[in-house]
Amino acid sequence: VQLQASGGGLVQAGGSLRLSCAASGLTISRYVMGWFRQAPGKEREFVARITLSYYTTYYANSVKGRFTISRDNTKSTVYLQMNSLKPEDTAVYYCAAGNGAWDRVEDYDSWGQGTQVTVSS
Repeated sequence: VQLQASGGGLVQAGGSLRLSCAASGLTISRYVMGWFRQAPGKEREFVARITLSYYTTYYANSVKGRFTISRDNTKSTVYLQMNSLKPEDTAVYYCAAGNGAWDRVEDYDSWGQGTQVTVSS
């Protein structure tokens, strides 16, 4: 099982980035997919999740209204569109897959390697 996150980079505050998470060895249509992030010196925190049926989405309050999670099961890929980025969004972003997962790190079984997002002020 491999989850490959990409799309990170350096952006100015107010800008946008789109992260992608490509899965191999795993049928993402069978899993809840989530995005988490971890800033230096901080614990990994939940960002967004999308369910396997009805594509129901759920967001951390800190990103609600600015970030959008989506999935394309035919491409085995999950996306995180990030708009109106703030310096406090700076972190390594990870995608993850889990059965019946919600917003806890321990809910997810498979993790990608992470992609760095840096937002300058």
